[in-house]
Amino acid sequence: MYYIEGDKQLEQFSNILASFWWAVTTLTTVGYRDIFPITAAGKVISRIIVLLGIGLVALPNGIIGAGFMTKVDEKSKRESDKKCPHCGKVIN
Repeated sequence: MYYIEGDKQLEQFSNILASFWWAVTTLTTVGYRDIFPITAAGKVISRIIVLLGIGLVALPNGIIGAGFMTKVDEKSKRESDKKCPHCGKVIN
């Protein structure tokens, strides 16, 4: 992004580290909207980076969270199976 936007926006993409900061915030879908591309090529690359952020960060987090909740539900079901269905006392 530095090589595409650097000569058009010297203040925002002033060096590689500033461009890297933009890429990290865009990839993690935080996007502070303080820096954004204005050229057509920059906008295309930013859309690709946003899609990669959703695919590499957000989507796996949802899958991992759903798996975690499944394990928690299974554990609570196993613990409830150890109780008597009539009186509710714990079966040894």
